[in-house]
Amino acid sequence: MASTKRRSEDPSETPARSAGRVSDRDVPSGPAASSAPDPEVSEKPTRRRYPAEYKLRILKEVDACTEPGDVGAVLRREGLYSSLLSTWRRQREDGSLKALSPSKRGRKVTPANPLSRRVEELERKNWKLEAQLKQAQAVIEVQKKLSEILALPPTDAPEEGSK
Repeated sequence: MASTKRRSEDPSETPARSAGRVSDRDVPSGPAASSAPDPEVSEKPTRRRYPAEYKLRILKEVDACTEPGDVGAVLRREGLYSSLLSTWRRQREDGSLKALSPSKRGRKVTPANPLSRRVEELERKNWKLEAQLKQAQAVIEVQKKLSEILALPPTDAPEEGSK
């Protein structure tokens, strides 16, 4: 315990604190110290999304800045990067809230062609008719071969006695 007293009574410690050095006693503890961000890295980072109203509010606030350093203060306060401002400005010029509203990611949905259903229906009908035609041609071939085997006269020729 004697060494602990010596440390606190050491006169060399007092000038060091006044010279700008920070000791363990000067670090705040309590609720302010616990507000520091968690140093643990999450497994999957979450993408920050900003609503259109927020983007417009920030752009309006940044556009109103007149003093040097005001824009940087706004960016630090909101935790934003300056590249976001240029992207948001470009979006605002392209189409105001339409460009600033969140868009669905991924492949764009193409509108259905009104004739596509009719085309599909006709293709199915065509396929069925082609199948029926192949079957009919097969039956005709079998009939021809059968008539050749039995030596029957072809039925395609009109008979002479029918007149």
